[in-house]
Amino acid sequence: MVGAPAGRFCERVRLAHCGREVSELIYELRVYRCVPNRMPALLKRFETATLRIWQKHAIRQAGFWTTMIGESNQELTYLLAWESLAEREKKWSAFVSDPEWLAARDASEKDGPIVASFSNSILQPTSFSSVR
Repeated sequence: MVGAPAGRFCERVRLAHCGREVSELIYELRVYRCVPNRMPALLKRFETATLRIWQKHAIRQAGFWTTMIGESNQELTYLLAWESLAEREKKWSAFVSDPEWLAARDASEKDGPIVASFSNSILQPTSFSSVR
């Protein structure tokens, strides 16, 4: 955001826009690189367990993609929307320690690991972004 004080870039920001308040979110970009031939297991885990557990913790997804053309077609990329880093910390910590998630993860990996590696970045929309 133009003119935002340093250190506040990840806080919830309220902007005056056409006489109403607009909330600006931050986004988390996560990329999972699958063990060869394990993408179907990862997609199934998201479809049958992860998204349902996220709903319980009020975690908002903003989109999922698989790589069609790129370095590897064994990548799942997705975005999560957060109001603040504090919200992310609270909700993500609750999710990763949820017994239902731990059981679903363990069950999905009974035939071996699914994710070889992953990366994540926290993103702040620019003033001209269509995604806010």
